[in-house]
Amino acid sequence: MQTATSDAPFLPMDDPAFSLRDPKVAAARAESWYARTPYGLAVLRHEEMGELLLHPKLRQGSHAWPAHNKVTGVFSDWWARTILVQEGETHARLRKLVNPAFAGRLLEEMRPKFETMAAALVDRFHAQGACDFMHDFADPYASQILCLMLGIPQEEAPHVLRLSADMGLALGVSFKQHEDRINRATEGMFAYADDLVAKRRSLPGDDFMSALVAATEGDRLSDEELRDMILILVFAGIDTTRNQLGLGMSMFLDHPAQWALLAERPDLARKAVEEVMRVRPTITWVTREATEDFEYRGLAIARGTTVHLLSGAAGTDTTVFEPGFDITAERKRHYGFGGGVHHCLGHAIARSDMSVAMTVLPPRLRNPRLAGEPEWLPDSGNTGPVSLPIAFDPG
Repeated sequence: MQTATSDAPFLPMDDPAFSLRDPKVAAARAESWYARTPYGLAVLRHEEMGELLLHPKLRQGSHAWPAHNKVTGVFSDWWARTILVQEGETHARLRKLVNPAFAGRLLEEMRPKFETMAAALVDRFHAQGACDFMHDFADPYASQILCLMLGIPQEEAPHVLRLSADMGLALGVSFKQHEDRINRATEGMFAYADDLVAKRRSLPGDDFMSALVAATEGDRLSDEELRDMILILVFAGIDTTRNQLGLGMSMFLDHPAQWALLAERPDLARKAVEEVMRVRPTITWVTREATEDFEYRGLAIARGTTVHLLSGAAGTDTTVFEPGFDITAERKRHYGFGGGVHHCLGHAIARSDMSVAMTVLPPRLRNPRLAGEPEWLPDSGNTGPVSLPIAFDPG
């Protein structure tokens, strides 16, 4: 049995300039199944990631993210209470309460509304043959979908989007740099959640938000848990979807033949979503923490060790996946949505609304290409474009 030593590859994952798509990551993966990082260990290969996602001596590790970044305040306090970092009975109870909102049947019933939203957004810029994909499509689409799901008036989508985008900075490696901005956005989101709860209690509706409010009866969901749940649903629901749509478009800009194929084959939209998630996930890693000392593949892992499972590196592991980007290929499972008991709660929504976008967009945005310099979040943590200017031939 050995411990992680200086012989193992090292990846500077805390450096905002470092990209997890750097060739050094692939070189490290070829050399070893893990690497050392400033945060702890990084798991680089597909098989090992799949096993460690289910390992009984690892818990969800994101609870330590604010501490890793030496951040305090209202966001950090809220983060420590969220369903994302809870374990055991508390996590199971909270997950059971929110699961009904993500039923496949409900999503299929909403799909025509998703299509209408996507088409209406494209109508705004289609004739111009150009847009900022994030500002004109991904951002409003993600926020409108979330508002529809939660029964929030659509005119409030821009406000919710701004708060969500600022909170989303907490999931990148520049967390500390934006600490005050993130805390202000969290306070704003709390105020918004309180207003939503008050309205639903006085006038319930036929939406998921009303169902959540009703779940506070009988001591099933406390007022604080209700508030925290609303924040995680709004924050995670918008930020990850908008980023993933932008990353998807960036992949198709690099693979125009695949976009042209998708325009002719809308039946490939769901597979396109999975291929994007495999190669270019917005959540570049999921985190676990050792609950006790244990040995894995000859490596001694001490209690308290942070283990980052790199979904992008695992998804491009050449011992499992043929190199390239191909929306027709049959692939093994990717881990863009994590796995185990903490498997992404909203994966069905994300898959549904992204597949709608990849059905609506390709026939109308022919031959998309860059039309300016994109702006990007750091390529570690949660990543994606801030701005993505494109030109296209109106289809």
